[in-house]
Amino acid sequence: MFNYVVSDVSYAGSLMRGEVLGLERRRFWRDEDKLEIVMSVGIDGATVTQVAQRHEITRQQIYKWRHELKKKGLWSPDAGALFYPLDMPVPTAQPTAADTSPPVAVELRLRCGHRLHFNSTIDPAALTALIRAVEVA
Repeated sequence: MFNYVVSDVSYAGSLMRGEVLGLERRRFWRDEDKLEIVMSVGIDGATVTQVAQRHEITRQQIYKWRHELKKKGLWSPDAGALFYPLDMPVPTAQPTAADTSPPVAVELRLRCGHRLHFNSTIDPAALTALIRAVEVA
């Protein structure tokens, strides 16, 4: 079945005139191409919208590809994680009776586009030093 894109339709009395521009076609994307596009989100602060516009696809397509690639085991959100060496003392805070709640995994997204993953029991001073180090890197 072929779908034609029609442009410039005009009505002259009861006759209809149209101009056929060509066949409508779907693009085929290889997994490697999808992965490259999905991984380009966040590079130099690029948003999903900007990446979608650059490749002439919709934002929803990128989210769908992320889901598909993750199910296939080809993409992981942490695949491009960067580790920065820091010279800072390791805090040795002793847990108190009030700190009986289980630790929670936290993701912090910085304005510079980086994401930090840490435990909710991290020392606030250590977290502040870590954020500052990542922002200037």
